[in-house]
Amino acid sequence: MDFQLSDDQRALKAGVRELLEGRFGRDALRAAVDSPSLDRELWRELGEAGFFALRLPEAEGGVGLGLPEAVLAFEEAGRVLLPGPLVATHLAAGSVEGAASGTVVVTDVDESGLVPWLEFADVVRGDASGAVPTSSVDPLTPLHKVPTAVGVPDGAVAALLTAAEQLGSAARTTEMAVQYAGERQQFGQPIGAFQAVKHLCAQMLVRAEVARSAVYAAAVTGDRLEIAGAKLLADDAAVRNARDCLQVHGGMGFTWEADVHLHLKRAWVRAEFGGSAAQAEEELAAAL
Repeated sequence: MDFQLSDDQRALKAGVRELLEGRFGRDALRAAVDSPSLDRELWRELGEAGFFALRLPEAEGGVGLGLPEAVLAFEEAGRVLLPGPLVATHLAAGSVEGAASGTVVVTDVDESGLVPWLEFADVVRGDASGAVPTSSVDPLTPLHKVPTAVGVPDGAVAALLTAAEQLGSAARTTEMAVQYAGERQQFGQPIGAFQAVKHLCAQMLVRAEVARSAVYAAAVTGDRLEIAGAKLLADDAAVRNARDCLQVHGGMGFTWEADVHLHLKRAWVRAEFGGSAAQAEEELAAAL
């Protein structure tokens, strides 16, 4: 099985990264944190770029690509902490009018009972009756919770795309840690020269690359068990890499000015979607 990206896939990944870095860079992220809301204009721009219609057949107005390409796009979204019910709107393309073009925002009731961005969504898939606001550690993921959750279809695909976002975050925090370790001076040399910091950064890279292999492989096979394993690895990489990145930043990492805590908070929230770690472990164990 060949996991090397094709030229077209590399071009797609680069194009999505360029779009998101230009449209949702650090300044936009900080502005969104200061004033949380859903950027409808950005949503439409994503729709025009084909983000939501990526897997929709060309005959239906979509881009006609597959799950591996969608994973690459969502990895880039996770890298910049793009907010909003991206997975739900992507999954609704073709079944909810306006979702593919980004003119309609769709959210889902997750099997955990959580519903992100409920107050900002135009369409809710699943039964959100009795939903009540619940606290969220991530300022850019407002949450509601329903008393009895019935998950919507495409649960495995939703878990994989969420894993792809976790992968993007894990890779980004690795880059942030390495960059800071090369710039921050202590005792007359960069802190990255110290073995303890080197080990932290090396472990972060290993976690991200192991998760990348699992997520890409699951995107190729579409196998439910492989998706469960990929989600476990991606959740672990996103959370632990953000923690280690914060450790490399030292006291500065705990301040509001550092972005690393935003990655950690988003990683915690994403880990709750697409099935719990315990459920995935039981599913994998049962298949042994």
